[in-house]
Amino acid sequence: MNQVALMGLALVIGLSAMPAEARSKKAVAEFKRENPCPANGNKRGACPGYQVDHLRPLKCGGSDVPSNMQWQTVADAKLKDREEKRQCAKAR
Repeated sequence: MNQVALMGLALVIGLSAMPAEARSKKAVAEFKRENPCPANGNKRGACPGYQVDHLRPLKCGGSDVPSNMQWQTVADAKLKDREEKRQCAKAR
């Protein structure tokens, strides 16, 4: 679903804006070019066992730019995501 459709859907169901966690594919691609995958050295495509993580989460006001991204293992990402969700909820 494209952004215009999502915004329309958000208005229909009573939400005020796009999801705070929308990601820029362009920014992630740039990050990968600058920081090859730790598992296989690829600068694009899959990175087995890793994912791109935002240092400061988008849902907590972080920017969707390569300088706010890092490689993180999938297991570590799950732990970090749970803690970030808790911390960001407290801050609101």
